[in-house]
Amino acid sequence: MSVDAEAGRLKTEADEPGWEVDPDDDWGVAVIATVGRQLRLRREAVGMRVPDFGTAVGYGDDLVYKIEAGKRIPRQEYLDRADEVLNAGGLIAAAWEDVKKVRYPKKVRALAKMEAKAVEIGVYECSNIHGLLQTPEHARALLESWKPAYSPEDLERLVAARVARQSIYERTPAPALGFVLEEATLHRRVGGTMVRRQQFERLLEVGRLPNVTLQVMPLDSAPHPGMSGRIELLKFEDGTAVGRADGAFNGRPVHDLRELRILDLRYGTIRAQALPPRESLALIERLLGDT
Repeated sequence: MSVDAEAGRLKTEADEPGWEVDPDDDWGVAVIATVGRQLRLRREAVGMRVPDFGTAVGYGDDLVYKIEAGKRIPRQEYLDRADEVLNAGGLIAAAWEDVKKVRYPKKVRALAKMEAKAVEIGVYECSNIHGLLQTPEHARALLESWKPAYSPEDLERLVAARVARQSIYERTPAPALGFVLEEATLHRRVGGTMVRRQQFERLLEVGRLPNVTLQVMPLDSAPHPGMSGRIELLKFEDGTAVGRADGAFNGRPVHDLRELRILDLRYGTIRAQALPPRESLALIERLLGDT
């Protein structure tokens, strides 16, 4: 049960930041509204009042009302508990399959969808450790520095979305992933000592995966084609690809073969100038030891 056993209270909105509905996401709004309506209809069908239902599932009245009104995204545990309380035979619990698809911001879902289909991903990152490599703590510390500041709810929503994209490492067959990071991003003090140590450990863990190539561009490198910004290349099973670079084609996604060849050439040159994978991991190990 989701009641906080130690505190003896029902969950409130403050316990679940980052589960608000994105008003600009029409599909997400429709899905959550439909799920909320079904929850209300089933509750009313069995004759349960909101206070009684809230106590049974371990949530406060206000949160129950907002979920049923389609203004809050229900967690999986909420749907599972509601299914038991309302004796729905798994129908309510099954709604999680739809809810989880709209759990995160629309732009993040679109990116994750492309990443999930790619058989090869190559990324050069010049200003940050790439999102697919970040620990939750590093992502949170990084996002906390942005101005104007995110609300606590939006912050947690973005952190959860960034971490969810990392399910790409669990895919079978595994895609080929290549990352080139500027050494400067590893020296930047994002978060405290423990956050930095955990991030270095994560980089070493991912960098040792058989389908991952992790390289570092050293501080004393010669000028290279990535100095104008990030480069991303995603290639798909059907032979198509999409790419984007901050310093090319106005930063827009490109599919044209000629433009893709240009990005591929730039990315290949960057990889050739970066430290080899083994030396890159050795550098990260030294930084970890110095932290």
